[in-house]
Amino acid sequence: MVAESHLGGLGRHEKGLLEAFEEVFGSPGPGSESAAGRLPLITHAPGRVNLIGEHTDYNDGFVLPAAIDRHVSLASAPSHDGLFHLHSLDHGDTVVRSLDPPHRTGHWSDYVIAVAAALGEAGHTAPAMTAVLTGNVPQGGGLSSSAALEVCTALALCLHAGITMEGPALAALCQRAENEFVGVRCGIMDQFASALARAECALFLDCRDLSFEHVPFLSRDVVIAVIDSGVQRSLSDAGYNARRRECEQGVREIGRLLGEIESLRDVTPDQLASVAGSLPEPVASRCRHVVEENGRVLEAVGLLKACDFIGFGKLMIRSHESLRTQFEVSCPELDLLVEIACSLPGVLGSRMTGAGFGGCTVSLVEADHFEGFASAVRERYSSATGIDPAVYRLRPAAGALSLIDD
Repeated sequence: MVAESHLGGLGRHEKGLLEAFEEVFGSPGPGSESAAGRLPLITHAPGRVNLIGEHTDYNDGFVLPAAIDRHVSLASAPSHDGLFHLHSLDHGDTVVRSLDPPHRTGHWSDYVIAVAAALGEAGHTAPAMTAVLTGNVPQGGGLSSSAALEVCTALALCLHAGITMEGPALAALCQRAENEFVGVRCGIMDQFASALARAECALFLDCRDLSFEHVPFLSRDVVIAVIDSGVQRSLSDAGYNARRRECEQGVREIGRLLGEIESLRDVTPDQLASVAGSLPEPVASRCRHVVEENGRVLEAVGLLKACDFIGFGKLMIRSHESLRTQFEVSCPELDLLVEIACSLPGVLGSRMTGAGFGGCTVSLVEADHFEGFASAVRERYSSATGIDPAVYRLRPAAGALSLIDD
């Protein structure tokens, strides 16, 4: 049986996941009971789109993401043998993993094992589990399918073991899992948004102290359009971690010139301008992007509260230009998508979203223009690249903990 209190009711998707669990593993028998009660248990966690504030999270800065109505879902029960028996409906494969010791394989199951290992390092004993998972968050597109899987897994393990963990702590645990076990030095934004976002709101997050505010997305006349460029990228590749190292070098260099600072969050635009000539390239450009992007996020929050989506869109365009020229994490395909979007009627702004090097763009589009926008983007991008892009019409969705509370 499903613990329906963690679902908000059984829908077609949940019933299908339960049927898949029984088909792959059979019904959980005696010894599978958990603190969650009835089994198997279903947990959901959403992906996210970052509206503005890119590469600021691991610099202790500000971000403004929103959870999206695309999720990873897990049907799970404690296993009988201390091993993790995991089946992905999307990949069509089953794997058996152990935590003794946890090790990286490059397989999708690394994310599940990483969360379980991080939970153990935090002093908790979480049961190994048998699980079937599926999701509709595009993978490799910068919409945080990995964070959704991590949060979904953490919820399941905590519920099975009777572990109570506050949302920020759960997000931090999932971030640590990805940093230490998967090998991606991501900030906390993705996991935080997946866990704690609210429907019809953006989430303004201070990545230093983890204070946050739900900022209402109050217009039904504006939709979020996400376009997948079809260019896959792996965050464990050199580019992402190189940007982190360059930012860290900037902190050391600026601290030497101005006095000790903890992060680029502590640097004002005037301070950076005073020392930029003494910084090597590309470090100076990387720092300039982060410092200016933090300012754009703060401005964007005010514009969103004032329902000024036109002003918000202009900030998105400025953000993309900075990511393209100063942080150098865009690519020709992302630039083309932004160029096409900004030439179309009803588009208020557009930018790459996520870590870059491929993935998706995000645009604010007047709802009445969305169909024409989607058609024109597909036609023009496909003609130029030979890639038929996926286009998603999205609204800000609830995070995993909000879904459970419902």
